[in-house]
Amino acid sequence: MNMKRYIIGVMAFLLSLSVAAQITYTKADSLTICRLLKEAPANASTLWFARQFHGRPYVAHTLEVNDSEQLVVNTRELDCTTLVETVTALTLCVKQEKRQWTDYLQTLRTLRYRQGVLNGYPSRLHYFTDWILDKQQMGLVSEIQQPNPPFTAVQHIKGGFMSQHPEYYKALKANPSLVKEIRQQEKALTGKTFRYIPKQEVKNTRLMRQTIKDGDILAITCKKKGLEIAHLGFAVWQKDGLHLLNASQLHHKVVTEPIPLRQYLGKHKTHTGIRVIRIK
Repeated sequence: MNMKRYIIGVMAFLLSLSVAAQITYTKADSLTICRLLKEAPANASTLWFARQFHGRPYVAHTLEVNDSEQLVVNTRELDCTTLVETVTALTLCVKQEKRQWTDYLQTLRTLRYRQGVLNGYPSRLHYFTDWILDKQQMGLVSEIQQPNPPFTAVQHIKGGFMSQHPEYYKALKANPSLVKEIRQQEKALTGKTFRYIPKQEVKNTRLMRQTIKDGDILAITCKKKGLEIAHLGFAVWQKDGLHLLNASQLHHKVVTEPIPLRQYLGKHKTHTGIRVIRIK
């Protein structure tokens, strides 16, 4: 029995070393996460966490820093996707009463990769629709598609942007053999349909306030060829209507947009509306 326990202990230790070798972060990142997990009240909302990152610089491609795929933790610089993943991971940790650094790493890995398994670049969920479907299957989020109205429009997915433009992606440019697997993932998504709220219906009404809750993830749909989601953020209701808390390329930092979402969407011709995802 003692030998069996010894072997199990050694295997667990080796596994921990293997996992640690697949993580990229700085001391500042771990201190930020540990502080937030310690300070967050038991009923901390998604927006409580999201607002802790107000003012953090917007930086794109922060996950593309290694030659091989690793779990990257970067709380110092955020884009729209990493902000959503970071905040969602923190929210889930507190909801599940898990407040350790290792809990956060496991939760972030679970969110970022297909079925939570890091197995190379293609295992990362690059298309947000794929992310929604996978995390919904794991019971972590749910996509809201009712009532109708305001979900009066249907999005027909037709993936292909990544495989058609591998030169935009460091890993695909360096490893052309990965394009085939990405293309297969795109084919699996193509043809799926989802109800969304068209941008002209994003109004400050009782129905909208009943449908969308503070802290819901808002995925902005678009008509750019091969892409289904253009941008991400969190829902924030204010007196004048629905606003978006996001890592903004325009403002170069994490902000709650000063203008209502309806007006924000109207400024972008390729934006068609919003899909709504709720953290369970």
